[in-house]
Amino acid sequence: MATMNMNMNILELNTKTENVNDVRLTEEVNYTDSELREIGSEYCSHGDKVYADPVPKVFKDCNGVFMYDSEDTPYLDLEMWFASCNLGYKNERIKNAVIDQLETLPQISSHFLYDYKVLLSEKIAKANIKRFGYKGRVQYNVGGSQATEDALKLVRNYTHKNRVFSFFGGFHGRTLGASCLTAGYRYRKPFGHFGDEAHFVPYPYCFRCPYGKKCDSCNYYCVQQLRREFEDNCAGLYDHSSKECAFGAFFVEPVQGSGGYIVPPKGYFKELKKVLDDFGVLFVADEIQMGFYRTGKLWSIEHFDVKPDVITFGKSLTNGLNPLAGMWAREEIINPQTWPNGRTHSTFCNNPIGMRAGYEVMKTFEEEDFETLVANKGKYFLEGLKLLEKRHKRIGHVDGLGLALRIECVTEDGFTPDSKLCHDILAEGLKGDLIYNGKKCGIILNKGSHYNNSITLVPAVTISYEEIDMAIELIDQLFTRLS
Repeated sequence: MATMNMNMNILELNTKTENVNDVRLTEEVNYTDSELREIGSEYCSHGDKVYADPVPKVFKDCNGVFMYDSEDTPYLDLEMWFASCNLGYKNERIKNAVIDQLETLPQISSHFLYDYKVLLSEKIAKANIKRFGYKGRVQYNVGGSQATEDALKLVRNYTHKNRVFSFFGGFHGRTLGASCLTAGYRYRKPFGHFGDEAHFVPYPYCFRCPYGKKCDSCNYYCVQQLRREFEDNCAGLYDHSSKECAFGAFFVEPVQGSGGYIVPPKGYFKELKKVLDDFGVLFVADEIQMGFYRTGKLWSIEHFDVKPDVITFGKSLTNGLNPLAGMWAREEIINPQTWPNGRTHSTFCNNPIGMRAGYEVMKTFEEEDFETLVANKGKYFLEGLKLLEKRHKRIGHVDGLGLALRIECVTEDGFTPDSKLCHDILAEGLKGDLIYNGKKCGIILNKGSHYNNSITLVPAVTISYEEIDMAIELIDQLFTRLS
């Protein structure tokens, strides 16, 4: 009886809400920028990207499309945490949903079921039925690289083949498996031989066509080259006697991210998909950076009239509030008989904070016409960039799809890549000494491309037209100052 009373008291105790005013929080951290750099230099690994700059920039706050340094100088952010915050910093709706989840079910083991995992999966699966016309299922993990790893497993499980295609300029992550798909040798060089390295294919980078062709007259020459490889008995891609392909899938970024925000010709992927279908190769769309209305569609592949077999996603799924990513695949590939439990898993893969944030992100996108909104803002932004292209001969090319935009920095000849100018412009923007409407400010930019000479612009899809005008003005100041 005493034991029963004791258990009842424990249950009663655990139903009480703790008074948050009684909780002692850690004292406020108040270090100078130089102190933080000194401590970080001593105790933080330099293996991540923070120390690409020997004097890393320190920020103390963020809101909307701005970051703020220790002097409260605003920096217009056109990087948005590598496209992880499409709905802007401190988005009130998503923040409140996360707080609510923290106060209800903040922790649960990933082998139990709960509401928002199921509801988020339903939203993504039904969104894809609407877009592609067939049923699929969703599985989660804790980052884009991990989602790529899971997709590699899924492809191998279904096709029983470990060889895959990827693009020159492609980036799919830095884990060992994902590095096999990422074109840059620098990502693999320190880690020895990669036996499963992808077969890399030229991306349709029409401004710098690797075949020296013109887009309006080439008849997708690059796709035809790939078809010729399949048709060649000695190329090692396909066995014509057994009708069996050596490759399981082609991992594709519909718009290249780290490759420089390169937008392919409208019909390119449709032609490529014909080749892949003819030879039995799955089409995996990597939407980790371009998904969630970055280009004006939920998935960027929608622009190209192609139905993928697998989609990987991440980054803005939670608007940067939790490291959640995942993959969706056609039912045939991921049904419980083909892909049974335990094929892949992670301790935090189904974490409730991420699921709740993701659910709120998807609801937000459902309730407003982001397709039209992003298309209109992207067109307006690109028009401004084209004016800058005419004004500055060190801008060789501008392009974009929705709010995924690019500026190629070139030398005086208007074509030769200028990676130094690109680097200097990014560094200059972080000085915080630009002027807009008479006030001091800065701008946060990112770079990519095959030659490290492209500025990539990734504003929040919630950016205002006034903020776009500010972006054009500040970029104009940077090119004027450095050219």
